[in-house]
Amino acid sequence: MAPNGVRVLVVDDEAAIRRYLRASLSAHGYTVFEVESGRAALEAITAERPDMVILDLGLPDVDGVEVTRLLREWTRIPIIILSVRGQEADKIAALDAGADDYLTKPFGTGELLARMRVALRRASQSQAEPVFVVDELAVDLGRRLVAVAGAEIQLTPTEYDLLRTLVSHAGKVLTHRQLLREVWGMGYEQETHMLRVNISNLRHKIEPDPARPHYILTEPGVGYRLRANL
Repeated sequence: MAPNGVRVLVVDDEAAIRRYLRASLSAHGYTVFEVESGRAALEAITAERPDMVILDLGLPDVDGVEVTRLLREWTRIPIIILSVRGQEADKIAALDAGADDYLTKPFGTGELLARMRVALRRASQSQAEPVFVVDELAVDLGRRLVAVAGAEIQLTPTEYDLLRTLVSHAGKVLTHRQLLREVWGMGYEQETHMLRVNISNLRHKIEPDPARPHYILTEPGVGYRLRANL
């Protein structure tokens, strides 16, 4: 069930999708609002102050990527894209604009609910939260300590910065460009080989089986996601 009082704004121009999401989410305890255009979404977010937005990209007026970009100018509200567009370029554009997650239609309701729980948990956590734990991986951000199954792991400064960035956005897909910008800085957005090498090194240190990653998950052609407890 959803946490008490969680309000979700569904933005989609297909009435059938809105009806389905209203029924599915309401059955799991969410309070659902609906609009069918980008401008109406911007107005509703200001007026209704929802806790989360489920946003289509192909809206009749303002494209969903632009809606996301406009929202990120003033709010950190979780945004999950739910779109028929499945091309890597569309996913990357939405995530780079600030979306928290991206699901392609047709979608599984169970997966959507799980992604919503992760996004809401991230939004509710204090920025000062010092310790991240998922399964046997523990990252103490306050003391810069990383442990797997209780054993401390030694990381290089770059590996730690990369893991810290993933931890700070746990459960969210980060594009290659976002990771390169946050870890290495502006001007490194095209250095994807450098990112892949460091991800590989990090996996060899923290993963039970680096060939089948459990913690650092790959979104093919888009970026990486750090597993979070559902």
